[in-house]
Amino acid sequence: MSARDDIFGNIRRSLGVNGTETIRRQMVEDRLERSPRGVIPQRGQVSGEERIALFKTMVETSLATVTEVASQAEVPQSIALFLRNHNLPATLRMGDDPRLKTMPWQDTTLEIAHGLSEGRDLNAVSHAFGGIAESGTLAMVSGADNPSTLNFLPDNHIIVVSAKDIASDYESVWNRVRFAYGKGSMPRTVNWITGPSRSGDIEQTLLLGAHGPRRLHVVLVRE
Repeated sequence: MSARDDIFGNIRRSLGVNGTETIRRQMVEDRLERSPRGVIPQRGQVSGEERIALFKTMVETSLATVTEVASQAEVPQSIALFLRNHNLPATLRMGDDPRLKTMPWQDTTLEIAHGLSEGRDLNAVSHAFGGIAESGTLAMVSGADNPSTLNFLPDNHIIVVSAKDIASDYESVWNRVRFAYGKGSMPRTVNWITGPSRSGDIEQTLLLGAHGPRRLHVVLVRE
């Protein structure tokens, strides 16, 4: 028995229950279902092209950059151009995301590495689970497809996101995560990324790359 099981066991004994009572479990489920929604900012409550435009504006407001492409097939060339324009080496690390794997990387001169980062990678690419128009935020779910280390260790992080996955607000994306993974199988972490890493702790001077990538670039796929 783990320490956690021991603690909960003591609580149940003090309450005179065992945790399997049908009525008690139904009461909890009913209360969760009836819980009121929190306040959701009005800014993100738009749709269609207006939502995409807001997302792009908020991405740029957060000191990141964004490029649109018409299809997934155009992503590798777009990333290669971004690296070249910023005088960065033609190297890129990615996880096992099937959407990234099927893209025509062979049409570029990029040197691709796979798997999690150990801190020696300058550039990385990930595929977002979704985006939030309200704040220009990317939702990243952890796992072998898109290792969390790619979110924090490389200096330059490129995130691919599909236009169809841009939602108005955080609550909508959380609902999608719960629906996609289901109860009991949620990802270990969900990282919310808004712009490059930055800090103003020292004399209120803005410093990019304080706790993660100093540059964030978003590739928005229209297809």
